[in-house]
Amino acid sequence: MQATKHAESDPKSARASAHGTAARGGSDTAPDAHYDFMVVSNRLPVDRCSPDEPGCEDGWRRSPGGLVTALAPMMTKTDGAWVGWHGAPDEHVQPFSHGGIDLVPVQLSTRDIELFYEGFSNATLWPLYHDVIAPPEFHRTWWDSYRKVNRRFADAVIHHASPGATVWVQDYQLQLVPKMLREARPDLKIGFFNHIPFPPPEIFAQLPWRRAIIDGLLGADLVGFQRSSDAGNFMRSARRFLGASVKQQQVHVKGSDGETTHIARAQAFPISIDVQQISELARKPEIIERAKQIRKDLGNPKTILLGVDRLDYTKGIRHRLKAYEELLADGKVSVEDAALIQVASPSRERVEQYRLLREEVEGTVGHINGTYDTLQNTAVRYLHHNYPIDEMVALYLAADVMLVTALRDGMNLVAKEYVTARTNNDGALVLSEFAGAADQLKQALLMNPHDIDGLKDTIMKAVNMQPAEAARRMRSMRKQILDHDVDLWSSDFLTALEEKVIRDDS
Repeated sequence: MQATKHAESDPKSARASAHGTAARGGSDTAPDAHYDFMVVSNRLPVDRCSPDEPGCEDGWRRSPGGLVTALAPMMTKTDGAWVGWHGAPDEHVQPFSHGGIDLVPVQLSTRDIELFYEGFSNATLWPLYHDVIAPPEFHRTWWDSYRKVNRRFADAVIHHASPGATVWVQDYQLQLVPKMLREARPDLKIGFFNHIPFPPPEIFAQLPWRRAIIDGLLGADLVGFQRSSDAGNFMRSARRFLGASVKQQQVHVKGSDGETTHIARAQAFPISIDVQQISELARKPEIIERAKQIRKDLGNPKTILLGVDRLDYTKGIRHRLKAYEELLADGKVSVEDAALIQVASPSRERVEQYRLLREEVEGTVGHINGTYDTLQNTAVRYLHHNYPIDEMVALYLAADVMLVTALRDGMNLVAKEYVTARTNNDGALVLSEFAGAADQLKQALLMNPHDIDGLKDTIMKAVNMQPAEAARRMRSMRKQILDHDVDLWSSDFLTALEEKVIRDDS
């Protein structure tokens, strides 16, 4: 897709009237520029940084994380804009450009973060959409903030979108934006992608504002999900809670006059990764050498097992540690022959559920190591840090077994990164059947993380797998990912969004 930007006044004079770059970093972009293509997400694809930090450019650097990994390559190939919060509350930032992407910041206050983000988004919607692994909380003040902040994002798009522009809204924090855009700008082509699972109607029914959420999403022309089952759950909820007429994954959305305004479609578009980046890094001599050094630092054990997750209760970290502790107790593995590396990136540390989870995980790791460590060997290397992608690829190369034990996960890009990095077709992936990646990576060792005995058996099958079988499985998985990279994901979605839909109002 090619996109263009326009300015209401001369771009040079608009840039000259903007605040200087010293206040915000990056280079100026016209504050009144209009765009034919816009991405909207809760966060901009950049974080603040110090000038002396690696990768820092004008006070900003590209953010880590699945969404940015998925969309940034596509955005740099278009002349579009990305709308989102810049990461600092109570601070006004003018539009700017970084890494070839024009950025339109949305301002959020400290109270917005507390009520909209930490509250409704991550203490109401997140647990509800992840099968109520933790109990969701329902507060009217949170909902009011969610509506107001969604309006702010919608207004930014309305101001900057050219006539007939394509707008791609991202994820559960912004589910009301599509309808807001539809009502104000019916000329827009609107897409929405839900990166996390969508719950079945029986769970979604708990949400007091269920009708408003479904109505908000139906403002889009195309609503994308990770799995077909998620799209089905959404359509069943549309039928049950709005009385929508659903035909072949389509809803004829009617306005207040009862006339059809547009057709909303729901479809699965499994997200993927930047395959080229991971493959190139995995072949770099210095990263291969770093992987060897990691093994040496661990005492060159026979088997290295690896878990890489955000520290989140949906990731099944506690189940993984329990299974590994029991394998040590059973004598199936020993600290002399095996080591588990658990990378747990900090996440939502001001939310009580996450603070308690960190305490529990770190207590479990301490108990395991206190019981099984020797002077030479450590059972679990627990790393509560974020790591650059170079170091992550080195870890992928060092690990013989990757453990993805999510209790519920929209996709899980770590599983795909590990497979992509295994350029020699060795290694084994233990993968939860409740992660979206299980739909594509059918040659992984699939398991139910709630079944601790089954998880233990699957881990041992991975540890003892013969090289020929490991190569067969990994070759099949790598082909699937190499054939379905992030560029194909974005182009598939945008192509489907542009498709003409034949109306059948009969």
